[in-house]
Amino acid sequence: MGTENPLLTRAYALAGDRDDIRAVYADWAESYDDDTLIGMGYVAPAIAAETLASEISSLDRVLDAGCGTGLVGKELHEQCEPTIDGVDLSADMLKKARQKGVYDALETADLTQKLDIKDDAYDGVISVGVFTSGHVGPSAMNELVRVIKPGAPAVITVHEKVWDKDGYAEHLEQMEQDGIAKIREIREAPYHQKEGYSCKLCILEAA
Repeated sequence: MGTENPLLTRAYALAGDRDDIRAVYADWAESYDDDTLIGMGYVAPAIAAETLASEISSLDRVLDAGCGTGLVGKELHEQCEPTIDGVDLSADMLKKARQKGVYDALETADLTQKLDIKDDAYDGVISVGVFTSGHVGPSAMNELVRVIKPGAPAVITVHEKVWDKDGYAEHLEQMEQDGIAKIREIREAPYHQKEGYSCKLCILEAA
């Protein structure tokens, strides 16, 4: 692997402070799409969207959790045109997402807290680039599964840097044991190709 992009280094150095995260993404929002897609070879949004699109239809309502500038929503819209709502911690990133014109609703939300969304509200959920260093930990997966209907799919990426360190495998197993979700598949997938990073692509089913 070559020298890591300095913007990525700054993002991965975060320690979970919500104000620090907002500040990083306020600075990054304008150039984020070009920096990640072109500069880093960020393929995770396309891969995750394709995975969820194979599970849903154009009649479904989907939550894009941690939607950022809307890269995932754009991919998902192009593949199956569901109704998409997005939430993100950064209001500046949401402004860029709104410009893509693919979301029905966009709101600020902290994924480390309980979401202001009813149980079983969605037909699917997708979260890409959220479960990574200094952002959101594995316990947030429980909340994502809560807001989708029983049997509905959840497609979630987990960065390779935190998979073992933060105990994601153990957490997912506990979710299954507790009857919260069924693990359909966990597979290795490309993430930032030019940076040499991969992720675990987790496909869950709400219980």
